[in-house]
Amino acid sequence: MSLTEARFHDLVDATQQAVEDIFDDSDLDLDLENSAGVLTVRFENGTQLIFSRQESLRQLWLAARSGGFHFDYDQASERWICDSSDEQLGEMLARITQEQSGADLEFEEL
Repeated sequence: MSLTEARFHDLVDATQQAVEDIFDDSDLDLDLENSAGVLTVRFENGTQLIFSRQESLRQLWLAARSGGFHFDYDQASERWICDSSDEQLGEMLARITQEQSGADLEFEEL
């Protein structure tokens, strides 16, 4: 069963809020901006992560220094899964955050 538009937006909103909360609770020096459904995380070193929703595809997209990644929501596992690597969003986010900021953060709930 595919996601309804409302369910998709609820899931993306909850995911972006969880990401914001994790970064807010860290001791990293960064800027967070959430505007028009796009969450931007700017690290002290100038690199950034950009989360955006692709409504027509029902995907969550992540742009990082290492590339662009597209995630589909897997209802069975209740996780966002990368459509090219099958990596969970939380795992990838932990790795990319370490690569871009040097910080080890946990994103297990994603």
